[in-house]
Amino acid sequence: MAKQLSEIKTVLDNQLGRRLTLKANSGRRKTIERSGFLAETYPSVFVVQLDQQEDTFQRVSYSYADILTETVELTFLNYLFIPLHKVP
Repeated sequence: MAKQLSEIKTVLDNQLGRRLTLKANSGRRKTIERSGFLAETYPSVFVVQLDQQEDTFQRVSYSYADILTETVELTFLNYLFIPLHKVP
């Protein structure tokens, strides 16, 4: 696991467009698990475009510190790559 925020951002920059599984701790023993792809990275946050499900958010953003503190866990899948220029 990366030890600095800049290392985490660099790793995520290289994974743009990749399919992933997101596991996020939302407090009080509540954990959400969703699928989608890494859509964008910014200096302080990254954005995940979630697969469409009824009555849910389409995009979520988290800070790189969330990965560092293990509040968010990303597992990148190897079988599908979505080029960013084809993202709707």
